[in-house]
Amino acid sequence: MDNENTLIDKVTTWIKNSVTLKLITVTVLMLLLLIPSAMIMSIIREREDLNNQAIIEVSSKWAGGQELQGPILSIPLIYEYEKDNIITRITRYWHILPEELNITGTIEPEKLHRGLYEIIVYKSDLSFSGVFNLIKNVDQTDLIEIKYDKAFLTVGVSDLRGIEDQIQLDWNNHKLTAQPGSNISQLIYSGVTFNLPDIKPLLNTIVDFNFKISLQGSQYMSFVPIGNTTNVSISSNWQSPSFNGNFLPDDRELSSDGFKANWKILQLNRNFPQTWIGSMHKEKMQNAAFGVNLIMPLDDYQKSMRSAKYAAMNIALTFLIFFLVEILNGRKIHPLQYILVGLGLVLFYVLLVSISEHSNFNVAYLISALAIVLMITLYSYSIFRVKRLTLLLFVTLVGIYGFLFVTLQLTDYALLMGSAGLTLILGLTMYFTRNVNWYKLNEGT
Repeated sequence: MDNENTLIDKVTTWIKNSVTLKLITVTVLMLLLLIPSAMIMSIIREREDLNNQAIIEVSSKWAGGQELQGPILSIPLIYEYEKDNIITRITRYWHILPEELNITGTIEPEKLHRGLYEIIVYKSDLSFSGVFNLIKNVDQTDLIEIKYDKAFLTVGVSDLRGIEDQIQLDWNNHKLTAQPGSNISQLIYSGVTFNLPDIKPLLNTIVDFNFKISLQGSQYMSFVPIGNTTNVSISSNWQSPSFNGNFLPDDRELSSDGFKANWKILQLNRNFPQTWIGSMHKEKMQNAAFGVNLIMPLDDYQKSMRSAKYAAMNIALTFLIFFLVEILNGRKIHPLQYILVGLGLVLFYVLLVSISEHSNFNVAYLISALAIVLMITLYSYSIFRVKRLTLLLFVTLVGIYGFLFVTLQLTDYALLMGSAGLTLILGLTMYFTRNVNWYKLNEGT
C-alpha cells in the first residue's frame, strides 16, 4: 500500500512539475483556441456578405456600375440572295465607328447607408464629342439597297436607370432626342438610340457630333475605346481610385482633393476595326473596356479579417510569456487560467468587428485592444503576484497589438513587417532563455 501511495505521489509530482507536459498542455490549449478563432473569421465573412448584399440592394435601386459604349453609327443594308429559284432578302447593319472620340467628365461620389452598412454611389456629368468620317466603302456583293435615311446612332449604357436627364445629340447642327433601347441588341444590349436624318447628302464628308449625359451609378465607371483615337479625361474628389480594365491612364494626379486621369487610346491598341457588317466583335469590344473603380481603402471587414489571421500569433506570444514566467519564476499557472486568458485574446476580434460597424476602425481597434489588455493584465496580477512580471506582460501585450495595428495600416509592407517582427520575437525568446537548463527543470523537485 505504501508503495502504491509512493507511486501515485511520484506521478502527481511529475504531472505538476514536468516542463515537457506543461509545454504540451499549453500547445494543445493554443490549438484548441484556434477553433473559436476560426468561428470568428466565419462571423466576419458573414457580416461582410451582409454588407455586399446591402451594396447589391442599394445598387439595384440607385443604379449599378456603368459601362459606356459608343456612339456607333449603323446603316441598314439590304442583301438579296437567290438559291433554288427562291429569292431571300436579308437586312444587315453596317457599323461605323467615330474617327475621333473625346470624353470629359466629373464623378461625384456619395455615401449611402443601409442599416449599419456604407455603400459608395456616384453622380456624373459626361460630355461626348467627336467626328465621323463618312468617306467609306462597303462590299457591293449581293447588295441591292443602302438605307441612308434609316441610319441611327447607338450609345451603350449598361444600366439605363442611371440616366438623370434627357439626352440631346447635336448632329451636324441638328438637335436630336434620344430614344430608349438599342436597335442592335446583339452588339449593344442596353442603350439609347438617335434616329438620324437622311445621311446620303453627307457622304464623303466629315460629320461632327456632341452630346452630354448625366448619369448615376455605383462603384465603377468604364468606357469602350471605339474611336480611331479615343481621349478620355475624368476628374473626381474621390481619394482612393482603382484604375482597371484593359488600359491604364497615360497620366494621373492623385491628391487629398481627389484624382484626375487621362487616357489616349488608338485603333491600333485594340482588336476590332473601324467598320464592319453584322454583329461580330461584341466580345472584343467588351474586353477593351477601361475605367475607374471607386473603392473603399481597405474596408473595415478586410482589416478585421487580416487581424484575425494573426490570432495564432497573439495567443502563442501571450502564452509564451505566461509559460516563461511559470518555469523561470516558479509560478504555477493552471490550464484553466491559460484558457481564460486565451478566450480574452479571442474576444478581442469580436469586439473589433462589432465596434467597427458603429465607429471608425482605428477607434474600434483602440477600444478593443485597451479593454483586452487591461483585463488580461489585471487578471495576470492575481496570478503572478509580482508587479514586475505583470508590467512585463502589459508591455508585451501593448507591443503585440501595436505591432498588429501598424501591420494592418502598411498593406504593401504587411509581409515584411510580419516576418521581421516574428524574427525579432524569436530572437528575444532565445536571448532570455539562453541560460535555462531545460533538462534540470524537467527533473522536477
